[in-house]
Amino acid sequence: MSGIWVYLQLLTIIFLVFLILIALTNTRAFRKLGDYPPASRLPRVSILVPARNEEKNIEPCVRLLLAQDYPDFEVLVLDDESSDRTWKILKYLAKKDNRLKIVKGSPLPEGWIGKHWACHQLVGKASGDLILFTDADTRHRPETLNDAVAAFEAEDADFLTALPREEAHSLGEKLTIPIMSFGIISFLPIRIAHRSHSPLLSLSVGQFMMVRKKTYEEIGGHEAVRTNVLDDVAMGRRIKSLGLHWRIVDASYHVNCRMYTSLQEVSNGFSKNLFATFGNSVFIYIPVWLWLTAVFIFPVFVLGLAAAGGNVSDKCIALALVTIGCSFIVWGITHLRFRYPIYLTFLYPVMVFLWVVMAMRSMVLSLAGQTFWKGRTIDVPEEMLGDRVNEFDEEELEELKDKHA
Repeated sequence: MSGIWVYLQLLTIIFLVFLILIALTNTRAFRKLGDYPPASRLPRVSILVPARNEEKNIEPCVRLLLAQDYPDFEVLVLDDESSDRTWKILKYLAKKDNRLKIVKGSPLPEGWIGKHWACHQLVGKASGDLILFTDADTRHRPETLNDAVAAFEAEDADFLTALPREEAHSLGEKLTIPIMSFGIISFLPIRIAHRSHSPLLSLSVGQFMMVRKKTYEEIGGHEAVRTNVLDDVAMGRRIKSLGLHWRIVDASYHVNCRMYTSLQEVSNGFSKNLFATFGNSVFIYIPVWLWLTAVFIFPVFVLGLAAAGGNVSDKCIALALVTIGCSFIVWGITHLRFRYPIYLTFLYPVMVFLWVVMAMRSMVLSLAGQTFWKGRTIDVPEEMLGDRVNEFDEEELEELKDKHA
């Protein structure tokens, strides 16, 4: 048994060294909004916000969007069958500023996910050459749009996504939310991802997605991903599959977002899409989470067993300490870069454990068809079960490549 433990811990150390190298490289490759020269061209931008039961968020979100220091933009907000005061607040705001256009959403048709249907309707009303999708729980600094267009132009992008600062206030949020930033900075080699056309090397953030309207229409828009829970990820992969320019930047100094306010909300929120992140494939999903358990939790178990007087060799203890030290480094890079409390670094085993629990919950609920969000059931169509890295079928992909060429 000791030999197996040694072999496992050696593998985890090698894996963690790779994560550290990716994270260190990404500290420079993951460029911030504001690091780019001013854009030479300032096209009209349509900012699109789908809103369902957002009475707590919609007014501050819209006011800050209207305060952008960009010369030519509009803000379109769609009320997606809200049962609270969202529409009433929007009507009040629209009277104050004619750059705000509000839309009463049509009933959700069969075969669509709610947010996707809302975004699809919004695009139909948009007049901008560029489209920016954002969420009602985001807060944008006045220079955000200007700097985003500058980044879009400098990167020669067709699709630009950005990671906001994901706020975490309660203990439950602090123990779960930072893993999103950790996943991007430690697992996605951004410099390689920008050069590669592989759909695997992309991760898009629905809280901030800027795309040319023409490109959006070329890839089929939200209609093409209407049954995919992860519309943002699916759209980024479609962009990559066509050989178009997908880019990701750091917007943590420009955009804030508090997605959830408690551990229960976090669990409910990620239960709807965590399984889908891995293509709804049990055969990929379970090994991934077992491996993360082995990397981040198993070494702590080894030390605990040794402290309890268990029969653990000195070599196993030493390797466990090295593994934990590497984990401290990679988690510490994340917390420093994204300004999370540094003490969370020492709680990373708890953070991973909570995500493992949420991951299993997401899989069970998804397979049982019991995933709900904002009062609606989210169905995973049978054809979506299994690995779907490329959201095109081959015939569609070739047709679109020819059209784009």
